[in-house]
Amino acid sequence: MKTIFCFLSIIFSTFCFAQKEFQPAGSTIIESVDGDLDGDKIPEKVIIYNTKDTTDFGNIREIQILKNFNGKWKILEKSRNTILESNSGGMMGDPYGDTKIEKGILIISQYGGSSWKWGYTDKYRFQNGHFELIGYDSTYGKPEEYFSSVEFNLSTGQLNFEKEVENTAEYGKSKKETYIKKGLKIDLQNRNQKEQRKITLPKTKEDVYL
Repeated sequence: MKTIFCFLSIIFSTFCFAQKEFQPAGSTIIESVDGDLDGDKIPEKVIIYNTKDTTDFGNIREIQILKNFNGKWKILEKSRNTILESNSGGMMGDPYGDTKIEKGILIISQYGGSSWKWGYTDKYRFQNGHFELIGYDSTYGKPEEYFSSVEFNLSTGQLNFEKEVENTAEYGKSKKETYIKKGLKIDLQNRNQKEQRKITLPKTKEDVYL
């Protein structure tokens, strides 16, 4: 028992040193989660930081993914283009929801809005040497008006769109469409660009934004 305790203490001390080494100056930790992301059965550590750097939309967030190489922590990947800024949620303020690791997939949820609300969840897999977006689920809408939802599997290219309309006088009938869109290459580094990626569905003529 004493040996196990000492071993765990060494691991914890090593990580604390690494965290201090890699943590952006003046930042605070929003969330930290552990899980195996590259299939080697050794947990990686994902840390979301609120940095001191700002834009018109608030504080910039940084995600870091740390991997233990032979007892030494190193950055596997980091990005400031994945997590939205602290005030990007509109009237709801901070859009950050949570980060999870499930079956080797990195899952990040964010949301915002006011009377019209939006939310989306990104799913990333470590492949081709970095974290690529393989899944995107989103909702947008307002009670008594309409709600739309998107389920997009970027690996297969299948995009399922549904729009449930209550206010048919203004927005018309409810709609559904399944569309195949292959070839999008999105990862932690280019996730949130200045101009959103737009897909116009051929049948319903609805626009889907990523």
